[in-house]
Amino acid sequence: MKARIRIDPQKTIGAIDPRLYSSFIEQMGRAVYTGIYEPGHPSADEYGFRTDVAALIRPLNLSCIRYPGGNFLSGYDWKDGIGPRESRPARPDMAWSAVEPNEVGTDEFLRWCARIGAEPMMGVNLGTGTPREAAELLEYCNSDMPTYWADRRRKNGHAEPYRVRLWCLGNEMDGPWQICAKTAEEYGRIACETGKLMKMLDPSIELVACGSSYRAMPTFGAWEREVLRRCYPYVDYLSLHQYYQNPDGDVMSFLARSEEMAAFIDEVAGICGEVRAELGQEKPIRLSFDEWNIWYHYHKDGREPPKWTVARPIEEERFDFADALLAGGMLITLMNHADVVKIACLAQLVNVIAPIMTEPGGRAWVQTIYWPFLYASRFGRGTALALETDGPTYRCAVGDAVPYLTSAAVLSEDGGEISVFLVNRHPDEPMRLELDAGFGGMTEWLSMYGTPPDAVSGPDGPDAAPREMPLVGLGDVALPPASWNLIRLRRGEPV
Repeated sequence: MKARIRIDPQKTIGAIDPRLYSSFIEQMGRAVYTGIYEPGHPSADEYGFRTDVAALIRPLNLSCIRYPGGNFLSGYDWKDGIGPRESRPARPDMAWSAVEPNEVGTDEFLRWCARIGAEPMMGVNLGTGTPREAAELLEYCNSDMPTYWADRRRKNGHAEPYRVRLWCLGNEMDGPWQICAKTAEEYGRIACETGKLMKMLDPSIELVACGSSYRAMPTFGAWEREVLRRCYPYVDYLSLHQYYQNPDGDVMSFLARSEEMAAFIDEVAGICGEVRAELGQEKPIRLSFDEWNIWYHYHKDGREPPKWTVARPIEEERFDFADALLAGGMLITLMNHADVVKIACLAQLVNVIAPIMTEPGGRAWVQTIYWPFLYASRFGRGTALALETDGPTYRCAVGDAVPYLTSAAVLSEDGGEISVFLVNRHPDEPMRLELDAGFGGMTEWLSMYGTPPDAVSGPDGPDAAPREMPLVGLGDVALPPASWNLIRLRRGEPV
């Protein structure tokens, strides 16, 4: 197989927002308790947070971490999670049939974010919650006035405002599974009034309105239009959520889901543009793809841990090599939509559908999907470039002409380097690739390859980390079958 990619550094898609490389911690399963937080663990810091987990998170250079949900958000009273721990109530978590001890709440999470170098992306409860309660949380986090909730924050040990910039107005509010789910009219109304109240208090914040829970929802499309019509002046982003599955083992269709993701983004961006024109609004609504990942192994295995326990071990996906290839393809899709997608959160971060896993009291390790995200976050910052591509295609459940090769290229912020991300979807054949960059030569080539699609990496191996490949001329690249690749080009290096 042969393919050709032409890269012109002058032909751009748009600037990549650093928040494209963000993640998500929900008060769910073992994401928090025995995940990021475990006071009795040998690595626990003075605050009870696991430093071995933080050491795996920091290299990801996450821009934002979304919190506290997720479905948990719609039944959560944030006031249960502040003040002295001994005074905090334990509550039933109705969303995930667990017990929430409220040992970790707003202050603990925000301080942890600061220690690992990520900005928070906070959610407000618009299920059982009210606009007033959302504004009170904002006051607690951001206000420097001599007022009740700002004073409570000071009393709880944080004199200065946290200055949280990014806020989600609820979560998946059209989902029948959601606590106090709403119609588009109901949600649009409460999102409007909550956004209005929050921006009265702090005009500097940015707000994310809930899009439909996922693309196949019966409400999709009509929901987005109605919600935007009702709250457009007060919101800045519209959310998208999508998880992909491969329950029947059709790997080629599974790897093509990133093409489906691209169509989803295009459709929602089009709806935002239509409503903007209809309302005569000047500002555009950008997209926040604040939940994306692969999620099906846990359900397929049929596990059901006991209910009403603390840190109920649910949705602990064991990702395989095919999942890593799709995750790499989804990151490529996000880069190629940098003009409209400004925020994206890999959901989630630890233990729950996550790149990082832990044992209670024991080890922490990374899964296969960790590696494409790590290198995208490290080298996918700058300006996304518009590529001219030509190569073979195949037919599958996703479409009749899915390219075997998916790719994205990013011009670094200093303009001196181009990073090219590539996935060869063909299971058996290498992709002979001609890279026409007119820019410079190869300085690094990393590849994940040679692993069966169903191979799972765990604490004892095998290690799925990318391997260094020999440097070659840009006309002599042969991408291995079923591989994720990063090729770095440096201006002025030999071609």
